[in-house]
Amino acid sequence: MAKSKQSTGTPATVALTKAKVEFSTHTYEHDPAAKSFGLEAAEALGLQPAQVFKTLLVEVDGKLTVGVVPVDRQLDLKAIAAAAGGKKAVMADPAAAERTTGYVVGGISPIGQKRPLPTVVDSTATDHPTVYVSGGRRGLDIGLSPADLIKITNARTAAIAR
Repeated sequence: MAKSKQSTGTPATVALTKAKVEFSTHTYEHDPAAKSFGLEAAEALGLQPAQVFKTLLVEVDGKLTVGVVPVDRQLDLKAIAAAAGGKKAVMADPAAAERTTGYVVGGISPIGQKRPLPTVVDSTATDHPTVYVSGGRRGLDIGLSPADLIKITNARTAAIAR
């Protein structure tokens, strides 16, 4: 018998529930015209952009890697390459990012991806008691402790935002 899904059930929320990680879900009406998914989420949820993080996929020396940085900052490609033990990083092809993670661009969560990827979370995440990341679809964010985010994604932390 198939299990029924909750309306907000995504691979990310399922993974967090299974791991018994405390988290909160926050939904908002996504505007398809929004230029920045992350800033849209921060504004819609009334949160400081510094505690809302976006998930970006890069290729470090040809290997897909996840970078998690505040929505009001940019990913420093040299810094993530170094943090991942590589020499060069380039942004991943969006189609490859979607195929590999199982999520759509603008809704890619660092949690519950189809295949675990090396992950680097910007060190500023630990400045906040709660951080917010995509819940696995546009219009859904998850709030959780930075320590739980780092643990569930098996991430390392480094200064990767500029």
